[in-house]
Amino acid sequence: MDIVLILLVALAVEFTLGDPPNVVHPVAWIGKAISSLERLGFIGGKTYQFVYGAVATLGLTAVVITASLFIVSWLKDINYVLYVIVAGVLLKMTFSFVYLRKTALHIKHLIENDETLDKARFELRALVSRNTSKLTRPYLVSATVESVSESLCDSLVSPLFFFVVFSLFGPYGIAAAFGFRVVSTFDSMIGYHGKYEYLSKFPARLDDVLNYLPARISALLVVVAAGITRMGARRTWSIARVDHLKTESPNAGWPMAAAAAALRVQFEKIDHYRLGRADRPMTPEVVDDSLRLINSATWVWFIICFAAGGLLYALAKA
Repeated sequence: MDIVLILLVALAVEFTLGDPPNVVHPVAWIGKAISSLERLGFIGGKTYQFVYGAVATLGLTAVVITASLFIVSWLKDINYVLYVIVAGVLLKMTFSFVYLRKTALHIKHLIENDETLDKARFELRALVSRNTSKLTRPYLVSATVESVSESLCDSLVSPLFFFVVFSLFGPYGIAAAFGFRVVSTFDSMIGYHGKYEYLSKFPARLDDVLNYLPARISALLVVVAAGITRMGARRTWSIARVDHLKTESPNAGWPMAAAAAALRVQFEKIDHYRLGRADRPMTPEVVDDSLRLINSATWVWFIICFAAGGLLYALAKA
């Protein structure tokens, strides 16, 4: 029952306390560690940067996995109730969806008013890496909804995927979820071209490998959610199968293309990609529909994770 109980605690924390301040947030600590490691990444040439990026990524991942595995294993030996509570809190630190949805709604309200468009452009930088300073309203909506759909994989499906899978082999689920979060944070902080091209090659490619299955699961979840919300599951899958290839990332295109298809809009990142079909205008109301779609996909994923935990418990008792 470990998977089920830990998930219940994690959900309770997500809906009540939410994320703690950065000063006590493990993922914020990981980000600070990456910033410190980054400073030594440019004292050599391209080969040095690549090797350093690989060593730094694997080294920090190993440290975080070891530390989290030690904590949960030690607590499980001492007190089971305390183990479940702490493991649930730690698991919550690896995923987020309530905060992201609130942020998307806040930006949507800013986009709706001409007087607050500049503020929307500024605050959207918290969700996307592109230059938002000159984006018009349709492009602001597109960037917001793209972030919401892509976050289904990076911020929810992936960490819980590794938690559930590695929990099948013992108390390794929390460590696996944090291991993924280290790699994902590396990629989000330095996984760009230009200055970070060689330093980020290893963490970026490793992130692609780790997200390979979760990204495709995320697309399937969006298809199921499209059926639940009556947005057209068959059409969603048909377009996602074609358009996911249009993004540079081998994974990000899956949930985004599926969401664009379900919403009957076209996502566009200027000079990079166009996903979906422009059957309706990109108005702020699309943000509401995207949240309804992704929220449905989120709950389908939670049900699957709970079912996996329940099945494992039943098999263990059989």
